[in-house]
Amino acid sequence: MTPQELKDRTKKFAVDVIRFAKAIPKDHINDEIASQLTDSATSTAAHYRAVCRAKSQADFINKLSGAVEEVDESALWLEILGEAAICPRTQTVPLWREADELTRILVCSRETARAKQQAAKATQSTITNRQSSRNR
Repeated sequence: MTPQELKDRTKKFAVDVIRFAKAIPKDHINDEIASQLTDSATSTAAHYRAVCRAKSQADFINKLSGAVEEVDESALWLEILGEAAICPRTQTVPLWREADELTRILVCSRETARAKQQAAKATQSTITNRQSSRNR
């Protein structure tokens, strides 16, 4: 999946959640849950856009971690809405599945980036050690 495809997918998830949240029955508690859900879903898209503008590998990993946290939080609110019988599971489950898939994609990307970062550090350490031993 390309970065642009993932940008589009996280934005679509945010828009789908906003549309869904508008249909959540209104009361004090539900309004709070709907607010938390829309905050986390839209933050997922915003965090991923920031990922695409990362200044370094460490910045990329940090921003990706934020996106992972937000999409996982979205999944939590969707679970609560279904389990508390606030919304029918037929409405929450498709959105939860998308949140779960996005979580898996983003976690895999983060793990790949961490592995590359570790490999780069190991290579740099080997080069530094060789240079140090030559200068003795």
